[in-house]
Formats: sequence, structure tokens, C-alpha cells
Amino acid sequence: MHVEVKVPEIRLRQAQTQPEGRSGSEKNPAQAPRDGHSPVRRFLLSRGNSAVADRGFHWLMVLCALSIFGIVALIVWELLKGSHLAWTSFHFEFFYKSYTNTFDGQTSYWDPVNGQFSAVPFIYGTLVSSFLALMIAVPLAVGVAIFLTEMCPRMLRGPLAFLTELLAAIPSIVYGLWAVFELVPLLRVHVNPLLTQYLGWTGLFKDDNPTGLGFVAAAVILAIMILPIISSLTREVMTAVPHSQREAVLALGATRWEMIRMGVLRNARIGIVGGIILGLGRALGETMAVTMVIGNTPEIHKSLLSNGTSMASVLANEFAEAVSDLHRSALIEIGLALFIVTIIVNALAQLLVWAVTRGAPAEAH
Repeated sequence: MHVEVKVPEIRLRQAQTQPEGRSGSEKNPAQAPRDGHSPVRRFLLSRGNSAVADRGFHWLMVLCALSIFGIVALIVWELLKGSHLAWTSFHFEFFYKSYTNTFDGQTSYWDPVNGQFSAVPFIYGTLVSSFLALMIAVPLAVGVAIFLTEMCPRMLRGPLAFLTELLAAIPSIVYGLWAVFELVPLLRVHVNPLLTQYLGWTGLFKDDNPTGLGFVAAAVILAIMILPIISSLTREVMTAVPHSQREAVLALGATRWEMIRMGVLRNARIGIVGGIILGLGRALGETMAVTMVIGNTPEIHKSLLSNGTSMASVLANEFAEAVSDLHRSALIEIGLALFIVTIIVNALAQLLVWAVTRGAPAEAH
């Protein structure tokens, strides 16, 4: 037998009390703003339509970005126009041809009086001084980066990094003056005689220049100038290497040096090469400091202690005193070649650095 019992439903109605302190508009919905907008919305609407301002801001930023391309295009156009006379006169021979002096039979490359121009000694001097500077600066810069990133106490890391990067802020003319009054006498009295004594048999350090100027002096001053660039980028790519790489190598029983060599440098090698190439780009285009110590002789010598010249130094020395339109056009063509080489070198360096740091956090640990 099944029995169903119905329980009556009991509902309690609670009187709604209105909290005190409400404004009259909240008590009575009819008194709310007729437009139905909040005060913030009404303020924004009172400012008018911002579409014109947004569109103007957008095109202003686009114009700023396009101005960079416009500046580069104008520079290239001016260099091409200025070097047209030299290009039509020498073509590609300008970059490899040599001449014979009719008086003494010696090889000549740059003779503005007779209208004979060749960029060979300037390209040679630029490459020799720049690569010699890299040989000096790269070991020192990588060593500084390793110490600051992996071994330096935290309290000294900031000051040492600041002092290293401070070298990049010193004007090149100051470097040149320091090199003339301090570096060149030091090389002439102490360093060059030792190089001649112990390495003169190679032919690279012949004692044929008693002034102390030359490729070695230019390379030393360039090495000091590019050191902060290479060191800063090397520290950046080393910082981008994950800590897990270091911990994994140490967990296998490696020493600190083995951890740095296998866990850090091996993973950062592409970015380090990019930093080195970026330093090379700075060395290729350096002007005043190199002009003051390289000797400015348009000749090719095997000895690194001899005088030489570079592409940037010949522009600084002769452009304002060009004796003919062809002379000026030849100088502009040297500038065009230097401009193209510098752009290619810097673009390659930025690509290599990006290949390492693209997935790394921006902050250094």
C-alpha cells in the first residue's frame, strides 16, 4: 500500500530595505540620465570624433618610418651621381688596377696630378687595419664578457659593465689625440723594436718606419674602440643562453670552464660571431682616429709597421682639396664602396645576433 503525503509549500517574503545614502537618481530609476551613458562615456563623447586624430597619428608614424628609407635612398643617389665620372672612366679597374711611374718605374696607385686613380691601397689598408684590430680585440672582449656574465661578483658587475661600455662614448678625435701623444711613442720606443727583433724574420715586422705610425698603431686604437661593441653583444647572447644548459653541464660533473665552453659559448657562438662582424663594421668606417695614426701613404707594404692609408682616411684628407672633378669623383666612388660594404657587414651581424637572441628574454640575469 503506497501513501502519498503532500507538504504545503511555505514561502517567506522579506521586505526589501533600501540602503541609506543613495542619491535621488538611484532611488528613482526615472531620474537616471536620459542618454543612458556613464559619466566617462559622456566625457569621451564630449571630446568629439577622434577618427581624424587617429588617422593623422597613423600617417605621421608611417612617414617617420619611411623617412629612414628616404634618407638612405638619397645618400645612395648622391653617391652614385657623384661617382659617375670616375665609374665611366675606370669601371671595375678602379678596384684592382695599378700604374707605373714614368720617372722611377715604381708602382703607383694614386696620382691626382696625372689623373691616375686606383682604390687598391685604400682597400688594402682598411682590411689590414680592421682585421688586425679584430685579432687584438676579440680575445679581450670575449674574456671581459665571460667574466662579467659568469664569474664577476654581483656588486662589481654593474660598475665594470658601465666602464666597458663607456669606451664606446668617447669621441674618436679623443682616441686619436691619445694615440698620437701616448700610444705612438710607446709603440715606437718599446713595442716595435721587440716585434722587429723576434718576428722580423717573417717580413711582417720589418724595421722600415721609425715614426711609430702605421698599421699596428691604427689596429691598436681600433681594437680599443670596437672592444665595447663586441663585449656588449657577447654578454647579451651569453645571457640569452638558458640556465638549464649550465645546470645540465654542471650536473654531469663538468668544471666551471667546461660549463662555460660547452654549455654557454657553444650555444652562443653564432651571436658572438655576429658581434664580431658588427665590430668589424665599426672598424671599417672609423675615420679620425685612424687618420691620425696610420701614416696616410697610398702605398702597399708587407710590413705591418709601415705607413698606410684607409678608405675613410683618404676621404677625410683629400676631399676638401680635390684638384679636379675626376679626383673628387674618385673619392666619392671610394665612399660609395665603403658605404655598401658597411651596410652589408652590419646587416649580416644583426642577422646573426637575432638568430641567437630571438627567443630570449630582454632582461639580463
